[in-house]
Amino acid sequence: MSTVIVTGAGSGIGQAIAETMAASGYNVVVNDYNGEAAQIVAERIGGLAVQGDVSDEADVTRMVESCIAAYGAPTHLVNNAGHVHQARFTDLTPADFDRMIAVHLRGTFLCTHAVLPHMLARKSGCVVNMASQLGQIGGIELVHYSAAKAGIIGMTKALAREVSAQGVRVNAVAPGPINTPLVRALSDDWRRAKAAELPLGHFGEPEDVAATVAFLCSDAARIYVGQTLSPNSGDVML
Repeated sequence: MSTVIVTGAGSGIGQAIAETMAASGYNVVVNDYNGEAAQIVAERIGGLAVQGDVSDEADVTRMVESCIAAYGAPTHLVNNAGHVHQARFTDLTPADFDRMIAVHLRGTFLCTHAVLPHMLARKSGCVVNMASQLGQIGGIELVHYSAAKAGIIGMTKALAREVSAQGVRVNAVAPGPINTPLVRALSDDWRRAKAAELPLGHFGEPEDVAATVAFLCSDAARIYVGQTLSPNSGDVML
C-alpha cells in the first residue's frame, strides 16, 4: 500500500489532501505544527498524527522515522505546510522574512531531503510541493510570501531535472486564493480586491486543490515532472 506524508494537514488544504488520499487508499501521516489538530484529522481518516515544525530538522527526522515505524518508508510526500503574514514591504522585519522562508522553503527542503533517499533507493516516488499563484505573479503586502513560493517553484523544477530519470516525480501545485483559515486571516479589503480580479469571481475550495494533488500522486500523472498545476480561479493563465 502507498504511504503519503502530508505536512500542514491539520486544517485547510492539507486536511482536504489528507482526507482525499485516505479515501484513495493511502496510508496517511498527518503532520501539523498544531498537534491537536493533526490528531483530530488522523483519527477521522485512520491515519497517523505527528506533531512537528517542518522548519526544524529534528522534527522532520522524527516525522519520517514515525512514518517508517508505522507504515514503512513513504512512497509519496506532499509539502503543504504553510504560514501567512500580511504587511507592506517597508514594514517587514528580517524576522518576518526569515520565518516565511523557514516554513515554506526550508520546510520543503528539509522534508524532501529526509524522504528522497528512500524513494531513490526504491527507484520510485512522488513529491508534490505546495506553491502559490503569488509565486508566479506576486502579491501586494505579501512580498515575503511570494518570494518563498517562487522559491518552491524553482526548487521543484530543478529537483525534477535531477531525479526524474531515477523514478521520482516532483511537481508543484500553485493554487489561487482558497477558502481556508490562512486566507481568511488576510484583511477583508485584500480578499474583496482579489475576488474582484478573478475571472471566476470567487475563491476556490480546499477540495479543488486536493483533487489536483491526488492527480499528481496518481499513475495518471506518470509523465508530469517539474510541472506547476494551477487551480486558481483564472488568476494566472499560462
